[in-house]
Amino acid sequence: MNPTSITSDDNNFTDNVHIPQPLCLPEEIQPQKPPSHPLLDSSEERSVSRCDSDSSRRVHHFIGKLLDQDLPGKRDVEQYFRHQYIRNCRPNTIKITYGVLVPFLVFLKGVGKDGIKEVKRDDIEAFIEHEQDRGLKISTVKTSLAILKAFFRFCMERGVVGEEVFPWKMKTKLPEALPRAMEPVDVERLLSANSSPRDRAMILLLLRTGMRIGELLSTTIRDVNLKEQKILIFEAEKNLLGRVVYFSDDAKEALEAWLEIRGFMPGLLFYGYKGKSLSYPAARMAFIRYLKRAGISHKGYTLHCLRHTYATELLNALMPIECLEKLLGHKNLDVTRRYARLSDKTREEEYFKAMAIIERRQSREHHQLDRELQTILEKTELLPSHSEELHEHS
Repeated sequence: MNPTSITSDDNNFTDNVHIPQPLCLPEEIQPQKPPSHPLLDSSEERSVSRCDSDSSRRVHHFIGKLLDQDLPGKRDVEQYFRHQYIRNCRPNTIKITYGVLVPFLVFLKGVGKDGIKEVKRDDIEAFIEHEQDRGLKISTVKTSLAILKAFFRFCMERGVVGEEVFPWKMKTKLPEALPRAMEPVDVERLLSANSSPRDRAMILLLLRTGMRIGELLSTTIRDVNLKEQKILIFEAEKNLLGRVVYFSDDAKEALEAWLEIRGFMPGLLFYGYKGKSLSYPAARMAFIRYLKRAGISHKGYTLHCLRHTYATELLNALMPIECLEKLLGHKNLDVTRRYARLSDKTREEEYFKAMAIIERRQSREHHQLDRELQTILEKTELLPSHSEELHEHS
């Protein structure tokens, strides 16, 4: 089979396509549906038709854990989990939500509240302060605040609490850390290091497409169009936005070398031992081995640095930031602008131009100062001889 025959039907595919529902099995091979869904009320069950998924099991698991505890407001949180399931939230989102709302209910019990209806604005502010006092990272506290905001908005819509309860203007300020890109010389060392065809293809695709590692590990052979050098991401790992990414000639060459070994049977593009799906820890260890062979393992680079490097290099090559935003799959242009701070060539050139003027001016001033000092020293040397002449005449 010709490698260039790997295609995907993308006639109707556009950037930022949201595909919220997984495909269900054909009706004749679907498992027998139970008489009542374990997560949904009868009215909700009629409005939702989907295959059983990891989200269903995860919500059921967390609802069970929640109801086993003696906590105020747990029924409201239970309803919120059902709401998240209906909205097709990812299992990891539900897990993070559980990790915030249950500690919040524990906090409410500690301050003597019997339910969500009794919550006041001060209680929410006190909980956020409590989270900060625990020494949590500011990014974690910000996530907690965002989850509480979504939960109380849900409670407001159901008439459980009023709008005045939540401190909507309350914000936490995150430190604006710069994304860390690899040094150009380190990129060259990385690409010149010997590695297996699979690992080389994986690293080059991350470096040339800007894909997140989770997106690449879930890419299937059908998502790759080798002839047109592009990969279709139908649902982004982080924000559920679909997009198209493209890969360069060197990445195509590395991918073809891997496909000669892998073959063209359906399934994941990259797999691990005995054809099993490649996990993030396994991919991370492969990258660490790659760094060791390149002699740069001490630099502290991570897999996500490849995405940062991709963005920085494209901006340095004068790609419009709006175009890069779409390629990276960002919802907000401000997120993409972080990379502009690393690659603002105009600012860099203006700095060195101005600094050259400053250095030349200081050099002239220093030269003038040297001449003035030399004149003073010469006069100082003449003074004693002049006084000696006066002494002789006297």
